[in-house]
Amino acid sequence: MEKHFELSDSDFEKKFISCELDPSHFTHEAHLRLAWININLYGIKQAEKNIQSGLQHFVEFVGAKDKYNMTLTLAAIKAVHHFMRKSKSNNFKDFISEFPRLKTNFKDLMACHYGFDIYNSSKAKTTFLEPDLISFD
Repeated sequence: MEKHFELSDSDFEKKFISCELDPSHFTHEAHLRLAWININLYGIKQAEKNIQSGLQHFVEFVGAKDKYNMTLTLAAIKAVHHFMRKSKSNNFKDFISEFPRLKTNFKDLMACHYGFDIYNSSKAKTTFLEPDLISFD
């Protein structure tokens, strides 16, 4: 089990916002959990705003500013939201078990939406690029 699960949803979100979360605990799965928490608490539009600003602050604080990717961030939030609408889960552990593809095959999932490399594109890092294959709606 990943380290971020040692924290409640509330503590996880608070530690992330205050940059007290150990960067090694902020894995891909933890990113997905942050999206799940924010969408549940604030709705999709506010979650997108919260996570973008929070991630930019977090990566700057930990000295990894170059790792922030706006397209990837928003695409991940939209993907989590898509699966949440189909989910029967009321907590993140059950949710990620219900939709393991979000964790284990995320790049393949993104490749269904994007026909170009969003991971290494300098434009994707600073601007949200809409999917060119399948939209998230």
